[in-house]
Amino acid sequence: MLGGYASISTAEPSLHLQQDALTAAGCERLFADIASGARTERNGLDEALAAFLRAGDTLVVWKLDGVGRSLRHLIELVNTLHARDLGFRSLQEAIDTTTSRGKLVFHGFGSLAEWRCTCCRTAGSTSTR
Repeated sequence: MLGGYASISTAEPSLHLQQDALTAAGCERLFADIASGARTERNGLDEALAAFLRAGDTLVVWKLDGVGRSLRHLIELVNTLHARDLGFRSLQEAIDTTTSRGKLVFHGFGSLAEWRCTCCRTAGSTSTR
């Protein structure tokens, strides 16, 4: 089963484009949040994860930046989904973690983020010497 999640900031005009794309992708139920990007509360996402999606289901989003506040948050979310035997799919980036290719692409993002953090820590420690 596919559950769709749409999210816009308070400055954006409408959820309709995302909702139409999620429906066209086969999502049986849609969840949404309208909030500033800095806000950590995502009631629609929480509802999708707690009350709707079950093992074997997939959370579908319009774009990666609509679900994750940061790359780190996005990786944590996908890891949480994986631990619950849930898939993750982003329509705009064509990432689907239920496929081998999708897992590879997503984990490539995670590896790059980890490498970047390591480089920042290393640069910070050498600049203080």
